[in-house]
Amino acid sequence: MNIVVCIKQVPDAKSVRYDTEKGTLVREGLEAIINPFDFHALEAGLQLKDAYGGEVTVLSMGPPQAENALKEALSLGADKGILLSDRAFAGADTLATTYTLAKAIEKLGPVDLVLCGKQAIDGDTAQVGPGLAVRLGLPCVTCVNELNLMDDGKTMQVRRVNEDGYDILELEMPALLTVLASINTPRLPSLKGKMRARKAEIPIWNALELGAKPFMVGLAGSATQVVSTWVPTFDARREMFGGSAEEQVDALVSRLKVAGIL
Repeated sequence: MNIVVCIKQVPDAKSVRYDTEKGTLVREGLEAIINPFDFHALEAGLQLKDAYGGEVTVLSMGPPQAENALKEALSLGADKGILLSDRAFAGADTLATTYTLAKAIEKLGPVDLVLCGKQAIDGDTAQVGPGLAVRLGLPCVTCVNELNLMDDGKTMQVRRVNEDGYDILELEMPALLTVLASINTPRLPSLKGKMRARKAEIPIWNALELGAKPFMVGLAGSATQVVSTWVPTFDARREMFGGSAEEQVDALVSRLKVAGIL
């Protein structure tokens, strides 16, 4: 099987800091990690490779430092890592991101399965997986927490979680799936894997190498833009009512009327 796993390097939520005056993220000294959902997508791909053979290619779009995320994926067992990095990609929303990822996957050649995490913890849009499937013209199932390859080797049976329970679906490959954290427990890197990843050369593809149209990538290809960000502030105040239960209720009702809530 030829499997492509899309991963994203995101800020570690534990170390996120904001400049309240500028309304921007403070990136200096900010620790970056692989998006947690993407670990489960990678593990799903590695389990399929272990069971049926094939190759797992990990793909990421980001700044040069995202090479570290790809090397971490290699240490876990991925065969190849490719970084899409170019100043032209900066400012991309999900529309431009899916275009860039699709161009890279098309360049890689025929694939059997594309795996993505359910969503990225920095944007929380859950749009890249389905959007990428549309770009590639692939059938797509989201929120998968179980998958199995059928005996014919061409059909995938998956369990998709929904609000009322789950659906059991079958789809022919090539296909794209987005997976939940409940699908598996990601493995730890081996010493051999770490040594291999340390020596690995990560190819970097830019917009020219992808044959991407300039007006389709980065800010130019984005239908949406982030105008500003800010950290919500909360003014918590507490008021205690004394007396009997009836007196406390009366006082509360009176206070709510004064506040215009009742």
